[in-house]
Amino acid sequence: MLFPQRFWAGLADGSVELAFRRWRRPGVKAGGTQLTRVGMLAIDAVDVVPHPDEITEDEARRAGYRDRDELLAELDRHPDGTLYRIAFHHAGADPRVALREDPEVSDDELARIRGRLARLDRASRHGPWTETVLRLIAARPAVRAADLAASLGRETQPFKTDVRKLKALGLTESLDVGYRLSPRGRSVLDRL
Repeated sequence: MLFPQRFWAGLADGSVELAFRRWRRPGVKAGGTQLTRVGMLAIDAVDVVPHPDEITEDEARRAGYRDRDELLAELDRHPDGTLYRIAFHHAGADPRVALREDPEVSDDELARIRGRLARLDRASRHGPWTETVLRLIAARPAVRAADLAASLGRETQPFKTDVRKLKALGLTESLDVGYRLSPRGRSVLDRL
């Protein structure tokens, strides 16, 4: 569930606590979590809305819209799929931030990270890539993903997907342009 930037402040302060989406099948489930640019959201409920007319003014405001008409106009731009009401609350900071800022990696943690990197390499259709990408980001921080991907002869989107896997391990962080290794990532790379 993606949120445009105009919703980020409301997500962070809790004033945006509903979303309405049309999906073929739900993209989130009650009891789950969703990582966003402003931290973790805990999903409280996912309910089918039989008809858009059932959405109230209050619900539209709780979803971050000025009024119901603005929300309905947005929903009209995406007419396909079942309409869902998703209730959630802000559940704290992105846990990857604390992880990536900690350069202290125990031997046991390093063994787990090495195991995870090896699994990523084995599962890859283009062969081992994890250490190569870490070294590339270390050597070329703040370089566009498209340029990094091209330097490896890879397509941009699959490359970005791979970097997100490293980010989930706390090894990289996204910049306005490109990436850099996190303190944890530098520590791990030094020991690979």
